[in-house]
Amino acid sequence: MAGPNTLTITEANFDSEVATSSIPVLLDFWAPWCGPCIQLSPVIDEIATERAGKAKVGKVNVDENGNLAAQFRVSSIPALIFIKDGQPVGQLTGRHPKSEILSKLDSIV
Repeated sequence: MAGPNTLTITEANFDSEVATSSIPVLLDFWAPWCGPCIQLSPVIDEIATERAGKAKVGKVNVDENGNLAAQFRVSSIPALIFIKDGQPVGQLTGRHPKSEILSKLDSIV
């Protein structure tokens, strides 16, 4: 379900792709049964393409990676977590306009 510039983040690759990333990371916590998540997916893929090299964008399937969802206290999806230097620095829950997501991401790049 990820676009060409969107990473699939799992518990196995979290440390190498997110925790030690030298550039900010946007994580989209989603599930295949979540309608708003599916609607948001193309927007996340567009952001991944537009910010390639400036930020990483990854998707975390909460059904397959429950420990990551718990680690970030994700209780409602879609949830967007903004990470800089391995630490969460912001969060948006629910569907938001692309402009709002980009504004928050660009503020930490």
